[in-house]
Amino acid sequence: MINPVKLITAATLAVVLAGCSDSSNNNKPDEVVPPPAQFKVQALHASPDAPMVNLSVGSATISDVDYKDGTGALALDVGTYSVKVDGIVPGGTATVIGPVDLAFAADTLYSIIAVGGVANIEALVVEQPDTAVPSGSVRLRLVHAAPMAPQVDVYLTAPGADLAMSAPAGTFSFGENLGPLEVPASDYQARVTLAGDASTVVYDTGTITLSSGSNLLLAAVENTSTGTAPISLVVLDGSGSSEILDAETPADLRVVHASPDAPPVDVVVNDDFANPLVPDLGFPDFTPFVSVPPATYNVKVTDSATQTLVPIDADVELTAGIRYTVLAVGNLAEIEPLFATDDARRVATNAKVRIIHASPTAQDVDIYVTAPGVDINSVAPTLAAVPFKANTGFISLAEGSYDVTVTPTGTKNAAIGPATITVENGGIYTAIARDAEGGAGGAPLGLILMDDFTS
Repeated sequence: MINPVKLITAATLAVVLAGCSDSSNNNKPDEVVPPPAQFKVQALHASPDAPMVNLSVGSATISDVDYKDGTGALALDVGTYSVKVDGIVPGGTATVIGPVDLAFAADTLYSIIAVGGVANIEALVVEQPDTAVPSGSVRLRLVHAAPMAPQVDVYLTAPGADLAMSAPAGTFSFGENLGPLEVPASDYQARVTLAGDASTVVYDTGTITLSSGSNLLLAAVENTSTGTAPISLVVLDGSGSSEILDAETPADLRVVHASPDAPPVDVVVNDDFANPLVPDLGFPDFTPFVSVPPATYNVKVTDSATQTLVPIDADVELTAGIRYTVLAVGNLAEIEPLFATDDARRVATNAKVRIIHASPTAQDVDIYVTAPGVDINSVAPTLAAVPFKANTGFISLAEGSYDVTVTPTGTKNAAIGPATITVENGGIYTAIARDAEGGAGGAPLGLILMDDFTS
């Protein structure tokens, strides 16, 4: 409860002070300073062959934005800011856009989109109102950010509507945008066709739900995952981003036989032994990628000769848009599946190199990636204490030649290599450490070379 004595004392003190002040200030109210007007800014990486980037707007920095990633909306005071985009390259960063001074106005949401290939990357700045969306409505801004895609028509219809009886929401080419459009919140189906040709659908969302009050930016970007659709949609909602793949997007799967003493195998899906997905795969071979509908599958690995030995029996969930490499690893008595996801996007500024440890004999290892001829006794390992079944993930390397040496952890005794590899910017490379061929495994250890190593 407020103490009334304190209130009376404070009021009396105020009167005394007022009487002592200059008469020109009598009854002058305190000046109320309104808060500064603000705008919001968000970013989207839509350059299909560019590395991760950092975006700077004045002193604010949004870091490590990868392709198809969109940021949340950042609120800043209205004014002019220096905008810069730095690409993250091996050994540091390189400025790829700007710095350029841009003026930002109040109550506006700005989307800064890095578009085009690395050779001609640029910033596309798209504006939409940052005001309340009427209840029951959705505000949309559509952007064509796919440099290899032609001019297209965009249809936003009720699910299943006949496009021949529908009008497109608009027609645009790379770098252009449509909107802002306000549509009722509901279920929709978005389809993209070649301009003027409603019968040639190149992208289809299937049924999607647009929620009331949403203020969305939808960007068509190059599809660098699985399937034949040339584009996907990235949706920015102010808090982050999500991707809508084409409704028919498959999963991709390949299989590696990395068990040194296991016989040739069949890979059987959902007990269809008569038609194995992969027939007669021997150590240390691997298959090409096979596209399959996303689903949960039962996968059995059997000996090809009799199909009676089933050392691997597992249920596997395969997700649309993901490429999987499945390795049969370990000796036959302990054989098991090892899953790795693959990144098919090529980056113009570096090579992507991955090493998977699939040698049951080697146990923990140190991995050295050095300039050719460098004595590993004088350097620390690039990756230390890498255990059996470990996956380094894709590491960015500048194009050139390197020696790869694998040693038992804590020693300088080469178990593999030095093996000289040559990689190019834009390349994707996978090396799998394996046991010796010949049935018994063990030394001498070697490498299964995949992806661009096999070209």
